[in-house]
Amino acid sequence: MKLSKLKKLSGDASFRNFYRGKNSIYVYCTKNKRSNLLYYDAINKILIKKKVIAPSLISQNYAKNYLEIEDFGDLTVFKKFKKKSTNKKFYYKKILDLLLKLKKIKIKNQKTFLKTNYKIPNYSSKMLLDEANLFIDWYLPKYYKKKNITNIKKKFKLIFINLLENIAYKEKVFVHRDFHISNIMITPNGLGLIDNQDAVYGHIAYDLASLIDDVRFRSNIKIKNYIFNEFINKNKDLNFKKFKQDFEILSVLRNFKIIGIFTRLSVRDKKHKYLKLIPYAWQMINNRSVNNPIFDDLNNLLSKYFHKKFEH
Repeated sequence: MKLSKLKKLSGDASFRNFYRGKNSIYVYCTKNKRSNLLYYDAINKILIKKKVIAPSLISQNYAKNYLEIEDFGDLTVFKKFKKKSTNKKFYYKKILDLLLKLKKIKIKNQKTFLKTNYKIPNYSSKMLLDEANLFIDWYLPKYYKKKNITNIKKKFKLIFINLLENIAYKEKVFVHRDFHISNIMITPNGLGLIDNQDAVYGHIAYDLASLIDDVRFRSNIKIKNYIFNEFINKNKDLNFKKFKQDFEILSVLRNFKIIGIFTRLSVRDKKHKYLKLIPYAWQMINNRSVNNPIFDDLNNLLSKYFHKKFEH
């Protein structure tokens, strides 16, 4: 297969490139190949087993760095939402049904097309902390001189650790980890899920935070609250107060991670288009932290070193 003869599609933030064939998509990747090709297909197989629409494997040539997968077309929920006439609540209800289906998945092991076993990892506190620390490793050096940075790094790390220690819910469920409307496709058979390779077993609120506080799609507080309350109504066993605080902690830490990742994409990979999304990530950190005393130390630190300048 000569990929150069196929139409190249706009890519995502990963190391993968996508090409459209006659009736399929070719996924090409040479870096982090195991995660982006092998594990990607393994997770897709788990989702398909559990009646979640995900791209099925048509063929693979792992030695030559590509997979051929099912083509879902180009219509994401994100694109659908760009039309003002779209009934967003209608789609969010369907998305929450999809999210609930994910949460019921219990499979942790899957045979890959290379006949090896892939075990879905647990989303440990260490992983969450390492991700939040991407903000410290990539964003801070870009905006502060080295002589100031050591002390600020230490303060942020302690605050991130403290926030994670205050997480109430410990039970692990299936987490897509990038569950937002750009990764949800509208197909003839219902909503399909893509970009599935990073799935883990983690906190029940994490994918909800990805959906509601989606850095790529600005939504008002009314629709954010609607989605959150609909999720609570579908999960009546949750303690509202504890769950809401966990949700806010995870949303804040996720947005710090996003700021770090987008800065890294610019500095390391020369992908600068994501920088324009950083101000909204700051805004969501501010929105989630402003009225909760658990974020007092964080807000004091931000007021001291950032002067709220990046939040608007």
